[in-house]
Amino acid sequence: MDATLSGRQAGTGLIAARKPTGRVSDPVFVGILWTSGIVVLLLLGLIIAMLFEGGLPAIQEFGLSFIWSTTWNPVTEVFGAGVMVFGTVFSAVIAVIIALPLSFGIAFFLTEIAPGPLRRPIGVAIQLLAAIPSIIYGMWGFFVIVPLMAAYVQPPLIEWLGPLPLIGALFQGPPLGAGMLTAGLIMAIMILPFITAMFVEVLESVPPMIKESAYGVGATTYEVYRNVSVPYGRTAMVGAVMLGLGRALGETMAVTFVIGNATRMSASLFAPGATIASTIANEFPEASTGSLKLQSLLELGFILFVISFIVLALSRLLVRSRLKG
Repeated sequence: MDATLSGRQAGTGLIAARKPTGRVSDPVFVGILWTSGIVVLLLLGLIIAMLFEGGLPAIQEFGLSFIWSTTWNPVTEVFGAGVMVFGTVFSAVIAVIIALPLSFGIAFFLTEIAPGPLRRPIGVAIQLLAAIPSIIYGMWGFFVIVPLMAAYVQPPLIEWLGPLPLIGALFQGPPLGAGMLTAGLIMAIMILPFITAMFVEVLESVPPMIKESAYGVGATTYEVYRNVSVPYGRTAMVGAVMLGLGRALGETMAVTFVIGNATRMSASLFAPGATIASTIANEFPEASTGSLKLQSLLELGFILFVISFIVLALSRLLVRSRLKG
């Protein structure tokens, strides 16, 4: 009994000795966490303020029409962001359209079809695609994909689909190789690993009991995938697609190599164009300090930030609506 009492007294003394340390370390820990959150908001606010303040003279000079004006002429110092906004959104949508079915197919293959020894090599290969620098994608696209598109892809598409009444406008023009479709294809390969990795995580999180129940009532593999796995993880999949879209919107170097960098707007998938990021990368070194061109480029950066914010907000709304449903 004396030993028990002495043990309790020792434990009480240990707790009492630890309390002062905890009282000191806990506020410090909470303060560090608050500081981390405030630093993130502060950095974001400073970036927004820098872009807005730097580009404000361009808006004052050209008005709100700067956003949709299609004129970009450094010689006459008349600038508009319409071509770049169109190219940014158009090429990013093309990338998502190409990457989405490929991501679904790869994720389903890895989670349901592929044998065990084959899953790991394919998974590692997909992860390696995400590790390749964007400038390497751009060089590969310029030296390999652009000639292939000009020689073997664009000419037959122009011949077969160009004369069609409704969609023909998308497949008209000379087969230059570089253009919106090529840029979208390169970006699709770049965002493919991100979307696929999240799809795999989502599909692997589906409870096996649910899928086994579907198989037990006679469902095929495709029916289980369509009616069980995809609905179960639809919310996270929407977030994955929006993440890929946001990644494509801000891509710079790879797009600069293969989009053609022409500041004119066209409905053709084969026509050269420009994005906000590629225009900034091309023309920022030539813009002198305090010039209207530099201010217009900063305003382009602010517009790109607004577009990315809108995409993020839409993704949050979609995810929230799915959760409520």
